[in-house]
Amino acid sequence: MRVLALLDGTLVDPEAPLFRADDLGVMRGDGIFETILVADRKPRELGPHLDRLERSAGLMQMRLPERAAWERVVQTVIDNWPWDTDPQMALKLVCTRGVDGGDGTPNGFAMGMQIGPDTLRKRAEGVAAVTLERGYAPDLMDRAPWLLLSAKTLSYAVNMAAMREAESRGADEVIFTATDGSVLEGPTSTVVIAQGRTLLTTPPSSGILKGTTQGALFRAAEEAGWKTEVAKFPTSALFESDGVWLASSIRLMTQVHTIDGTAVKTDADLHAEINRLYESNY
Repeated sequence: MRVLALLDGTLVDPEAPLFRADDLGVMRGDGIFETILVADRKPRELGPHLDRLERSAGLMQMRLPERAAWERVVQTVIDNWPWDTDPQMALKLVCTRGVDGGDGTPNGFAMGMQIGPDTLRKRAEGVAAVTLERGYAPDLMDRAPWLLLSAKTLSYAVNMAAMREAESRGADEVIFTATDGSVLEGPTSTVVIAQGRTLLTTPPSSGILKGTTQGALFRAAEEAGWKTEVAKFPTSALFESDGVWLASSIRLMTQVHTIDGTAVKTDADLHAEINRLYESNY
């Protein structure tokens, strides 16, 4: 099941052609996107997602339709989703730079999609992950802004190649590391670890995306008396922590039970508390 809408509110057939062959998003991955969980008609962290979309557009130096247009198209998809049969959906917002040789007018749409069984399995059972080198230092973002390290671009070929590498090693997910051995992020997630009653995640200044789900968790955790830290930490901390999670808009707080073939500490009660904290936002 998919519901596809254009920014003017028009519903279109999700199986019909939509983009021109010379659209720069198709030809070069020259565009940006966000993926939002909508549960029981309510989009989660819509504001932070739109903030991040705007930031990505700024880094890409590309025009972006006004925020109100995105809010309207989100509501259009929500209003046309079959909530009686599917109480949750993954809502993707996509914007490209437009056609090659054009005037820079962007093309955008919103598409609601069912959440697949593999995602539900990862939520319920947790995942095995492998650490893979990302190939850059954590201070590279400031030195080389043209690499767009903290923009959520359509150019996800490297991330998907990393996921295939994980699968070839018998794992579900990837945790990227920097050249200094510090932890970065997953291809489609933010890494969070627990050390006692402290939650820790990598800073966006290391060249990673600012996590919307991680942000929601930290907000609730602080209100509940937890300490939170945004700071670099080494790969060894993954194996020494009281819990490791991959925070994702759609997979939510996915617990990691194995890293590089080695079991890491898991705690069912702690995992349940982390999930309760995140869900308390909604």
